Amino acid sequence: MSWILLIFGIALWWAAHLFKRIAPDTRAALGTTGWRLVAVAVLISVALMTIGFRATPFVHVWSPPAYLTHANNLLVLVAIFFFTPAAKRGVILNGVRHPMLTGFALWAVAHLLVNGDLASILLFGGLLLWVPVSKLATNRAEGPWVARPRGTIIWDGAFLLASVIALWVVGQIHTWLGYSPFG
Repeated sequence: MSWILLIFGIALWWAAHLFKRIAPDTRAALGTTGWRLVAVAVLISVALMTIGFRATPFVHVWSPPAYLTHANNLLVLVAIFFFTPAAKRGVILNGVRHPMLTGFALWAVAHLLVNGDLASILLFGGLLLWVPVSKLATNRAEGPWVARPRGTIIWDGAFLLASVIALWVVGQIHTWLGYSPFG
């Protein structure tokens, strides 16, 4: 049952996020209700993935070396930075078309590096595969990309500091849940 919850959660994540691209007329016709339905579907998908992941039995696939913990933490820090408004207000990410999707991919790769069990590979691999599909669907729907005006490097520094703080908070939450993210 736990595997079904995990797989259904990943599938619902994909469906909720791609709904606007797959059925744009239906999504537009729903207006604000559509946005709310997508938000609820995403929340349910996260709950299903979390419950399914935590309930699945451990199935060993490979043993990641200890040094990958540091690579994971660096990649997660960079991923968090990609989630900040740095692409709009800073200089470093100014030329990145899909900064949040890129950050999401880095987050998934980071977790694949340090988790060698089947449930982790299914969860993080399934979410990683969603990124290029989402990028292609978004590019097709939105057409050629128009670059944003450049921000300032001071914003990059502020968002980097915020990313370090966010990484520490996320690390504390992981520790509280029983996962040791800092080795």
